[in-house]
Amino acid sequence: MRRIFKLLGISIFILSYSPFISKAELKIGEIAPVFKATDHEGTTVDLSSLKGKWVVLYFYPKDDTPGCTIEAKQFTELYEEFLKNDALVYGISTDTKESHCDFRDKYKLKVPLIPDKEQNIMSLFDVKVSSGYASRDTIIIDPLGNVTKVYRSVKPAGHAKEVLDFIEHNSTTHF
Repeated sequence: MRRIFKLLGISIFILSYSPFISKAELKIGEIAPVFKATDHEGTTVDLSSLKGKWVVLYFYPKDDTPGCTIEAKQFTELYEEFLKNDALVYGISTDTKESHCDFRDKYKLKVPLIPDKEQNIMSLFDVKVSSGYASRDTIIIDPLGNVTKVYRSVKPAGHAKEVLDFIEHNSTTHF
């Protein structure tokens, strides 16, 4: 009996100690984790209510830095094309709402930006965070609400066009 309690105690310790727990990797084809957040303008973004549209979540390290500015400006340049393809685009970082507003105003960005200071959304989508900065990842969710493409460690230049091309190609072949 003592042996059973000892094994049970060890098991509980291992299961409760997070470094031993391997988080499941986000997989293509699985239903996207749902979240509800507020963008920089105060608009609620509820992923569960966006079914029927493509959803692009692009995660980036920091507002108003060179790579992040390139990426945000390119998504803005193509924003109308995304909308024509029933695709909504959201930029997500650990920056504050105020920082997002300044970033948007400075570069006249059209893409809604979602502050994720607590990294809740990043955690749902397996986005790595180091020293408060998110990795540059993009998740594409299809109109059925499934993860359809995952880009990790994105290079900013040309990425928005790559994402748009993916959606255009898959819109006509699958939906």
